[in-house]
Amino acid sequence: MGQVFAGPPLSTRYLELGTQPGRPAKTWPTLQTSLLGACARPFLFWIEPTVVSGQFNGYPIFIVGFHWTKVSKQYVMAAIMAEPTPQSVEELEDLLSRPSEQATETLSQLDGDILVLGVGGKMGPTLARLAKRASEQGGVERRVIGVSRFSDESVRQRLEDWGVETIACDLLDEDQVQALPAVPNVVFMAGMKFGSSGNPSLTWAMNCYVPALVCRKYNDSRIAVFSSGNVYPLVPADTQGSIESDETGPIGEYAITVLGRERIFQHFSQTLGFPVALLRLNYAMEMRYGVLVDIARNVLEGRPVDLSMPKVNVIWQADANAMSLMSLAHAETPAKVINVAGPEILRVRDVAEQFGRLMDRPVQFSGEEGPFAYLNNGQAGHALLGDVSVDADQMIRWTADWVMRGGASLSKPTHFQVQDGKF
Repeated sequence: MGQVFAGPPLSTRYLELGTQPGRPAKTWPTLQTSLLGACARPFLFWIEPTVVSGQFNGYPIFIVGFHWTKVSKQYVMAAIMAEPTPQSVEELEDLLSRPSEQATETLSQLDGDILVLGVGGKMGPTLARLAKRASEQGGVERRVIGVSRFSDESVRQRLEDWGVETIACDLLDEDQVQALPAVPNVVFMAGMKFGSSGNPSLTWAMNCYVPALVCRKYNDSRIAVFSSGNVYPLVPADTQGSIESDETGPIGEYAITVLGRERIFQHFSQTLGFPVALLRLNYAMEMRYGVLVDIARNVLEGRPVDLSMPKVNVIWQADANAMSLMSLAHAETPAKVINVAGPEILRVRDVAEQFGRLMDRPVQFSGEEGPFAYLNNGQAGHALLGDVSVDADQMIRWTADWVMRGGASLSKPTHFQVQDGKF
């Protein structure tokens, strides 16, 4: 019944088949054809969880197993769906910049060009590419412009290959900022985190002075501003995390300057009357970088996993990209705060043990699980900007496969365990 083959680590998605219409499944290039001829039969035995490929109603699918469920006196077959791990950086970056239907629809209703300040960082290139792809898919002709110092020329070339215009600019130079093109939509991603404890003056300049220059330049634009969940205090680890209306309580000089960034945008948004969305992010990840990558590499390489930060939030970078761009349509005066975080709170010990099982490695731990963590409640953000497309289980399985295959790494640990604010 169809072709069976070994596949990469899998994640489960459910698709109802048989007596109820199936939702369109995603298409993957490795899929074969012709399967499920027996789907109309009234029963089907359980198939062991190997991957079967084929089609249902013309839609290519992966199937890991079948079971029948009785619903309203009808039997509906549920097929467990699985998406393979991206096999290359090119496939990964395509996935990270793939716009959702909601992002495409939202950006199609947004007037004008989009400029991304600080586009050369970890998230910037795929965010700018997603903005370009969503605009094209929505039938909107617009310029997407990426601004950065571009110390890595390959990043600039990659953006231009994707159709994103680029401008080299030192955002600490007021004359260069004033020379940037006027646009109605700005995504502010510039800032300094890692190395901030060793260079506090530059941290203050990047995180507080640059925002003032940008507010002067773009006081007729709507601006989505990347902030951080670190502006909140540590919260009890058994809670659902900080919500947007909670009091801030930054720990350490980095987090204080990030709150300073927010205050600068809040001040000028209110006094000059332009709309702003403040995006408190915890923690974007993909297979080359992120909290899950840090944990996976420790497990794979036999290093202990630090438990001092007992729980974390993570969000798939493509979802964070989409939510951030869509927030432009919800920017307000005074500035609107939006938490950008995954819906699940993950226990670090459990994640490490799952990596151990997936990688067939023993897991070592250090430290004790503390009572507090940086946790960010993203429920309001998801109600406003949509649900995530990739859940934590899928991220963990993809990360395990990527790391075990020796996939590319940005070699930038997140230091998510840090509780004293010294990065």
